[in-house]
Amino acid sequence: MCSEARAGAVAGDTVDIQVLYNGRAWRNIYYKIQGDQFLFNSGFIPGSVTMRGRTFQGQSVRYDCYNDELLLLTGKGIILQLNKELVDGFTLEHNNRSFIFRHFKTDTVSSLTGFLNVLSEGNASLYVKYSKEVLILAIENRYDIFTETIRMFVEKDGIITRIGNRGTLLRLLADRKQQVRNYMKSNSLRFSKKDPESIRPVIDYYNSLQQNIPE
Repeated sequence: MCSEARAGAVAGDTVDIQVLYNGRAWRNIYYKIQGDQFLFNSGFIPGSVTMRGRTFQGQSVRYDCYNDELLLLTGKGIILQLNKELVDGFTLEHNNRSFIFRHFKTDTVSSLTGFLNVLSEGNASLYVKYSKEVLILAIENRYDIFTETIRMFVEKDGIITRIGNRGTLLRLLADRKQQVRNYMKSNSLRFSKKDPESIRPVIDYYNSLQQNIPE
């Protein structure tokens, strides 16, 4: 733990702060690149952090989706890059919505790694991976710029499938394909690979059908 983190822990004089303030002081090394490396915006967002099975509500956090790291603003105004291996997950409150992120670690059986937004869980689970890349000299052939990528995955029968279009989604849900197709049509749901919320109602509906299968 960095010296700044220790100072915060001593000032709070609680074991909870020692658990939460586990990381190193952060500094921005990308200030010359247009845009920023964070999800939603560069400001800190209300949320919670879960570390070692303990959840800390009422935190100010921001997610660096370029480096896949979580930053925390301490009560002393220090910015910490939290020890990623100790973070189980976190939440973000943005635009009147709660975003729930889980840390998929390399020691799990899943092929996914890092922080992913969990949108739906059940017989089929929907995960979203937000990431950013740097486009070199993309502005006037002089300035680099951050660009965001959104990838969606569905886990079904223990298999992770990336969802890039409507056809892939319907093939994955083939055991209920016609019902799912009718549901999408009757509710005017259009697939958008840039908007994970366009898929969530479909996965939720599919899971509801699976729950109603007689034993």
